[in-house]
Amino acid sequence: MRQADADDGDSIHTAHSESDIAALRSIAQTYFDAAYEMDAEKFAPLFHPSSSVTKIDEDGNVSVTPIATWLAAVRNIQAPKLRGCERNEQILSTDVERNLGVLKVKLQVPPHVFTDVLSCLKIQGTWKTVQKVMIANV
Repeated sequence: MRQADADDGDSIHTAHSESDIAALRSIAQTYFDAAYEMDAEKFAPLFHPSSSVTKIDEDGNVSVTPIATWLAAVRNIQAPKLRGCERNEQILSTDVERNLGVLKVKLQVPPHVFTDVLSCLKIQGTWKTVQKVMIANV
């Protein structure tokens, strides 16, 4: 697997993987913008319609939420931008293996700091998030 954030001196670094990494980083930036503005319409195109969000809920159980349900919840959260919060976000890693991409990101939506893993597939030439797994710290 090609890890974009590691400089391992590997000479088998193709233009194809570079363009895929750039596309995944673009998804991350749009994801950060959507989170800061809490804009479901900006989030929606990043996700495949059959994707879901997985997390550990308050009682310690795994919770899997269809993306449409998660987007509906996003519409009811006050945006950090509207609260005057500073942006705090980071791409922790970007990996690509053919048509599989994995983004690990960290972002703040006060009072929480989220670490999200976005599993992406290149579907008919376009990268889409097919699974979001997240944890939150207060």
